[in-house]
Amino acid sequence: MADENVYNSNLTLDEIVFENRNKEYGAYDLRSQYPKLLTKSFIIGTALFLVAALSPFIYLTIQRLNAPEKQEVKADLVEVLQEDKIIEQPKEEEPPPPPPPKEEEKIEIIQNVVPEPVKAPKIETPPPPISKQLETTTGLVNQEGVKAPAYTPPPPPPSTGTRTSTAEVKPQVSDTQVYTEVEQTAEFPGGINSFRSKVASNFDGSAMNGDEGTVKAEVTFVVERDGSITDVKASGGNSDFNAEAVRTIKSIKNKWTPAKINGQAVRYRFRLPLTMNFEG
Repeated sequence: MADENVYNSNLTLDEIVFENRNKEYGAYDLRSQYPKLLTKSFIIGTALFLVAALSPFIYLTIQRLNAPEKQEVKADLVEVLQEDKIIEQPKEEEPPPPPPPKEEEKIEIIQNVVPEPVKAPKIETPPPPISKQLETTTGLVNQEGVKAPAYTPPPPPPSTGTRTSTAEVKPQVSDTQVYTEVEQTAEFPGGINSFRSKVASNFDGSAMNGDEGTVKAEVTFVVERDGSITDVKASGGNSDFNAEAVRTIKSIKNKWTPAKINGQAVRYRFRLPLTMNFEG
């Protein structure tokens, strides 16, 4: 009995459970192999856990071993002086630009082109002043001699023995007669030189048909009582020059100051010697 109990005390739980049973059954084999399988599984699991946990350290260790050697750089610290901060002054705002000037409307202007003569006339000698013209007679050429005034006042009436009146009797002045001798000759605005300049500037030298040299003519015209000129004539050796001189003088529309006798305006025949030099 005692041997039986001892025997029974050495039996495992599986043997006790499967006593008097078919131990070839699969459950007995599984239960008998379970401690081994559990131990094996624990060891494998622990090994896998350690591999997973230690793999980063292993990887870092391999990288450190394969990394190139570090080169040490010797750097000395330099004392840096702290400079005073520059305080920037606030920028002054520039004033806005002035508005563009307003353009004034332009007035349409047509250019007035004054035609220039083909051949520039040249005046040889300046005309004598009015005072000299009153002292003697004008003509085409200079001639020395006795001065003959252009106008000689009429002689005073013969005196009679009896004094009839103290009032001076003035001669009658005709409105239609053309005078050649007057008390005050007709004058162009600005003087005779201004009139000659207008004649020279308006003279068309192309009308001379290639004539060259000095050409002379005497031009006469009547200065009417209202200052206009009529009856323009030119006498000279060159017919083309005469015709152009007449046309030029007629084109000058400035009013003259009429001649006067006894303070009254009269018709006056003006004589103008005209000399021009044409160069080829």
